[in-house]
Amino acid sequence: MDIATVIGIVMGMALIVIAIILGGSPGAYMDPISIVIVIGGSITSVFAAFPLKNILAMPKIILKTVFVKNPNPNELITELVGYAEVARRDGILSLENHTEEMSDDFIVQGIRMAVDGTDPELIKQIMDTDLENLMERHRVGKSILDAMGKYAPAFGMIGTLVGLVAMLANMDDPSKIGAGMAAALLTTLYGAIMANVLFLPLADKLAIYDAEEMLLKSIIIEGVMSIQSGDNPRVVEQKLRTFLSPVQRASMDSDSEAEAA
Repeated sequence: MDIATVIGIVMGMALIVIAIILGGSPGAYMDPISIVIVIGGSITSVFAAFPLKNILAMPKIILKTVFVKNPNPNELITELVGYAEVARRDGILSLENHTEEMSDDFIVQGIRMAVDGTDPELIKQIMDTDLENLMERHRVGKSILDAMGKYAPAFGMIGTLVGLVAMLANMDDPSKIGAGMAAALLTTLYGAIMANVLFLPLADKLAIYDAEEMLLKSIIIEGVMSIQSGDNPRVVEQKLRTFLSPVQRASMDSDSEAEAA
C-alpha cells in the first residue's frame, strides 16, 4: 500500500482549507453552481473523449495508486534465479511443480510455455505482446486522468466567463459587482484545485508505477528466456542484474551478504 498518495491529496486539500479559513471568510469560497460547472463539465468531456469501457475501469485504476502490489525487483530476481537452479538441477520439466508458489502470473505463463517446449522465439513474442497490451491499458488510464486535469481548468475558465457575462449584465447595481466577480473567479479556483491536487498528481503516480511494472515484466521475460535456454543460474542472475540501478544492485548484494552471515 502506498500511503504517500493519500497523504499528498489530503495534505494538499488541508493546506488549501487552512488558507481559506485564515482568509477569514470560508463561506465566500463555496458556490454550488461553480462546482457543478467544473465537475460536471470535466466528466461530460471525458465521456465524449473516451470509450465507456475505459471510463468504467477508472475506479480500479485510481485505486492502484494507493493499493499497489508491485514486488521488489531484487526479490523477483532472487526468485527467478531460484527457478534457474531448480531447472538446472532437476530439469526444466520440474518447474511445473513450482507454479503454485510463483509470485506473478506472468512468470507462470512463461514457465509453462517453456516446460511445454514452445519455441523460444514464440515465447518471447507472446510475452512481449502481453507486455505491450499492458502498457496500452496503462496509457489509456493515465490519459483519462491527464484529460481531466486539462478539462477541469478549462471549465473553470468557462464558468468564470459565464459569471462575468452575468455580472456585466447587472452593472446597474454596483453593490452586486464584487460578489459577482468573486463567484465568477471561484470556478477557476475549483478547476485549478481539481487539476493540481487530484487529477495530474494521480496521473504522474500512475506513470511511475507503470514504469516500475514494465521493468519487472522485462526482468521476467529475460529470466524466463534464460531459464528456457538452460543458462547457468549465475549467468541468469548477472543478466537480470543489468536491469537494476547501482543502488538496487548494492542493496541486493547487502541482502545476499546478510543471508550468508
